[in-house]
Amino acid sequence: MKIAVVLFNLGGPDSLDAVKPFLRNLFSDPAIITLPTILRWPLARLIAGRRAGKARGIYAQIGGASPIVGQTEMQAQALQEALVPLGDSWDEWRCFVCMRYWHPMTHEVVQQVRRFAPEQIVLLPLYPQYSTTTTGSSFKAWDGAIARLGSATRRVKSYPIEPGFIAASVDLVKQGLAEAGTAQPVRVLFSAHGLPEKIIKAGDPYQKQIEQTAKAIAEQLGDGVDWTVCYQSRVGPLKWIGPSTESEIARAATDKKAIVLYPLSFVSEHSETLVELDIDYRKLATEAGVPKYVRVPTVGTHPKFIEGLARLVRDAL
Repeated sequence: MKIAVVLFNLGGPDSLDAVKPFLRNLFSDPAIITLPTILRWPLARLIAGRRAGKARGIYAQIGGASPIVGQTEMQAQALQEALVPLGDSWDEWRCFVCMRYWHPMTHEVVQQVRRFAPEQIVLLPLYPQYSTTTTGSSFKAWDGAIARLGSATRRVKSYPIEPGFIAASVDLVKQGLAEAGTAQPVRVLFSAHGLPEKIIKAGDPYQKQIEQTAKAIAEQLGDGVDWTVCYQSRVGPLKWIGPSTESEIARAATDKKAIVLYPLSFVSEHSETLVELDIDYRKLATEAGVPKYVRVPTVGTHPKFIEGLARLVRDAL
């Protein structure tokens, strides 16, 4: 039997020329801007045009392109290797990388899966916490493109406290705490991508699941660890969930505490981690007087995380 596993992620521009069309794809998504198509499309073009210059500057700081596709491909390869020993009754596994707003995009990956001709498909989002703006949007795009494929499809909706994900996170945060040392008190900031408040109030479980992830990690760090949840990447005029990561950096400076920051909603590195966290927020922390700033890497291909993904796929089947 052939089993296809489709790993979903946001995607990112693969060149500076791709930044504007990437943004246009992003803001054309009805899960991001909830307006009728006749209004959403011209607005998406307008926003993309206005933000493209600044966004190009961001990507220029990390080599002119997002690394997210390459990192997701490494995760897919690691997962495929981990699944083979688990598949005593399966003939063939293949993992596919599917990006929402840039290549390889949904319609391209559907064709790849169609050529593979699997009997079973598992949809595996690389968003541990569910949101209509991420997992929900990816599933909807897949359903719209795959209607006539005919394979049985299983879905992993979310995994905010999956043991492998949590174990990998704990391991990395502990390394960050060790790097911060004991010369000054430390506060762990669990930073997640923010969302407008109206999305949460409409019933989106994202914020609740972020808090579940943070609590599960903190419980394994031991008693006495000072920690808090905060949200980054705010854009636009709407009110967003908080507290903001910027405000928590300022509060840590006031309290004279070092910062160990872990981006718990991301499982791979991209502009929000490599630029926003590593450059912008590090500068903010230094200027505010934070004694030390340690940014914990994402789980990437951490063996415990990959083992957890393999369990999720196996359980889905």
